[in-house]
Amino acid sequence: MKVAVFSLHNFEKDYLLEANQVKHDLLLFENRLTERSATFARDCDAISIFTGDQANASVLETLQEMGVRHLALRSAGYNHVDLKKAQELGMNVARVPAYSPYAIAEHTVAMILALNRKLIRAHHRVMDLNFSLDGLVGFDMNGKTVGIIGTGKIGRVLARILHGFGCKLLAVDPTEDQELTDQYGLQYTDLETLCKQSDIITLQVPLNKNTRYLIDAPKLQMMKRGVMLINTSRGGLVNTKAVINALKKGHIGAFGIDVYEEEEGLFFEDHSDDILQDDVIARLMTFKNVLITSHQAFLTDTALKNIAETTVYNLDCFAAGKACENIVELAVQKA
Repeated sequence: MKVAVFSLHNFEKDYLLEANQVKHDLLLFENRLTERSATFARDCDAISIFTGDQANASVLETLQEMGVRHLALRSAGYNHVDLKKAQELGMNVARVPAYSPYAIAEHTVAMILALNRKLIRAHHRVMDLNFSLDGLVGFDMNGKTVGIIGTGKIGRVLARILHGFGCKLLAVDPTEDQELTDQYGLQYTDLETLCKQSDIITLQVPLNKNTRYLIDAPKLQMMKRGVMLINTSRGGLVNTKAVINALKKGHIGAFGIDVYEEEEGLFFEDHSDDILQDDVIARLMTFKNVLITSHQAFLTDTALKNIAETTVYNLDCFAAGKACENIVELAVQKA
């Protein structure tokens, strides 16, 4: 099968080639999939795309006209794909549903600890030979209430880790996991209660029409003064401008993000020689109590290997005309 691979990054290239061996004819492009670059896939049977690629209706129509019938996503999320249009065009879309929930959960905890104990600021001080401890006071995780929004694969792992710290766990999810309640004392509640009672809040849900701006100005106002908010899921879950206002007022004590609602064309690329055009993220970067990572929570050896192997497996299914359990259906809502 001839496959155009878009947004190929150096960190994933070797994993993908190793998983593929010589099964498929891979055309490798660093370019993102856009209206203009879609023509690179001419005469290809399938394409493989990453989270920042544009698979909207017009792009899919262009791809379909050129012969593309299959999309293999190198991600769990699929909000960058117009699934309805893909279905209308008879195009199959397969994702990587679970590459490593541990990678995301562990990165979430790393962000919590780094913000809590002021590790970034402390490191910069020491590098400047400033060994003062003023302004570096944190808090014990033990006994703190953590609200987990979403207890799917990642949320489950996160609950287990935080239980080990001695945290009290609250959660919101349409489907309650009795095992989490029995083993870790996690309590399911509604979003308003979680916002009001949690010292730390993390987001572990997919982005869809029901979850966009799940955290907005009214929800932020419900939260405790000094709350820590962490988002390692999807940028569009949080109204970033509302968060900035809450940070300016001192209502949010710390904010950590690995995802950003306008990250397309920004994250995964080197802009060190450019003038930053995004005023919102530029403002976020001025706060000392904000930690931003560039969508790297998934970036572990295990996750990259699993992503590559599942992507090639999905391509194998397409090529053989076999049913694939990783096909994304319109009804799918939960990652």
